[in-house]
Amino acid sequence: MPSEKSARVTETKSLHNRPIRTATRTYVKKAQETIAAGDLEAAKASTREAVKALDQAATKGIIHKNNAARRKSRLVARLNGLKTPQ
Repeated sequence: MPSEKSARVTETKSLHNRPIRTATRTYVKKAQETIAAGDLEAAKASTREAVKALDQAATKGIIHKNNAARRKSRLVARLNGLKTPQ
């Protein structure tokens, strides 16, 4: 059982981090949807927004930097797959 103070601190941090984490997930999902739709310009713009959101979340310590790097890598790989005809 955590101490009362650590429980309070954890609750405060989670309340502060939740909107940033949610926004990051939204940007990533939006980027994935535009890539799946096949619109190259919209996909580039939404991927750029998602990468920015992931970088900010990693900088603030909300997600781990390697987690952000992995997600960015996968997004950009999908975007590059859209660019090259298959």
